[in-house]
Amino acid sequence: MSEDERGVVFPAGPDGRRSTAALGRAVTADALRPVDAAGALAAERETNWRGGYLTHFRRLVEAGLPSGEAARTIAGAGLDSLHRRMRVAGPDGEAGLDELAGAPAGRALHTVEVRGTAEPERELSLPFHGRRLRGDALLRHLDDWVTAGVVEPSCAEAVRTVAANPEWLAVPDSTVVVLGAGAEMGPLTALLRWGARVAGVDLPRAPLWERVLDTARGSAGTLLVPFDDPSADPEPARAGADLITEVPAVAEWAATLAGRPVLGNYVYADGATNVRVSAAVDALTVRLAAARPELALAFLATPTDVFAVPADAVAQSVRAYAARSRGAKLLGRPLRTVSGGRLLQRAYVPGTDPGIADSLVAQQGPNYALAKRLQRWRATTARAAGTTVSMNVAPPTRTRSVVKNRALAAAYAGAHRFGVEIFEPATSNVLMAALLVHDLHTGGGPLHDHPWQDEAHEAAHGGLWRAAYQPRSALGLAALLGYGAARG
Repeated sequence: MSEDERGVVFPAGPDGRRSTAALGRAVTADALRPVDAAGALAAERETNWRGGYLTHFRRLVEAGLPSGEAARTIAGAGLDSLHRRMRVAGPDGEAGLDELAGAPAGRALHTVEVRGTAEPERELSLPFHGRRLRGDALLRHLDDWVTAGVVEPSCAEAVRTVAANPEWLAVPDSTVVVLGAGAEMGPLTALLRWGARVAGVDLPRAPLWERVLDTARGSAGTLLVPFDDPSADPEPARAGADLITEVPAVAEWAATLAGRPVLGNYVYADGATNVRVSAAVDALTVRLAAARPELALAFLATPTDVFAVPADAVAQSVRAYAARSRGAKLLGRPLRTVSGGRLLQRAYVPGTDPGIADSLVAQQGPNYALAKRLQRWRATTARAAGTTVSMNVAPPTRTRSVVKNRALAAAYAGAHRFGVEIFEPATSNVLMAALLVHDLHTGGGPLHDHPWQDEAHEAAHGGLWRAAYQPRSALGLAALLGYGAARG
């Protein structure tokens, strides 16, 4: 059995093929069916899932808008479908994903503790363009972001609250389990710098763990690492675990950690593997929540998805569209005409409440969209069950996974011409870590009547929700304008 055939896998069809498109269609249809039978049928009959998924993923949001119950029903049905359909392959055959809830661990993981030697940072500071924003400079910049529509006002207010309560930064009495310890957008480095206790999980790859362990030793925090041998002098080659194949082992290890456990999902993989690891993390979440009922959850939502947004975001976008330059107005009409209306569309119909911000990027593909939507569904169902959840929309960021795609790198390089600010990873991960700290000290933030309001709260979307144009209608032009800069 090859590595791609072990652990959490896609279900095999009648022809024996493990089709990612078939799984995506089926889960989307199952999620829609209880509240939107026509939408479910349309998803089932989609013959070009790679190109057509955009419509159906938008419908998953629109179908939930009539009521909070409808949105929660979609989330629950989608998760149920995923758990029913995904499989776990082992030497003795295949089982359902829910079997991981009680499956024995294949090996015992031991904890090695790495204590940093630095003094903890006792003031929130945000790296930005080669300098550190702190104190009044940080507060002024937050105001500038709100005025420009780069972040939601509630995001700025949450960061201000953390800045005013620096004792929160170390997240006392908690252990934050960072799944994806080496992730560029993860909070591990920031939390350790602030003196927190962090448990890191990532693939057993020596170069990755050399970097993470060096970070921990130079920090002010404590890093807990799963090892196959409780060596006093940890070897990076023996650190880590593969979530796709080792959910029971990681769950049993994490369940023993001291303090209030916080399970942070920052995993990412290319292509279909992203769905596999996201499904594995969801199975881990279910198992760990059963063992530790006080478990809190943390996620980062991608900005390139579909969200319902508040009326004031719609109003700011409408004002931006009306105030665009004379040249933009003259250029926009012929571009819309020759493109059949696809280019430079206004983002919203004036007065829409809530608006629909559709920032899905076709180039990222349906597997990426499904992996990220699973996290939103889990956040919705967990919050409804009373769990503390930190789920915040992160800004568009120049991560390695983005800039290696030439089209996306070019679009990001030209995005500022359309009112969208692209963040550097150093800024994004500290900003999002600060929001995590805020949420953990405020019970996940205020409870709203509808899940879309929970998702919109504290969003740092980079301007995608409040810019003049529908994002996908400006993407090609942004890429064209940014191509030279991206190459440089």
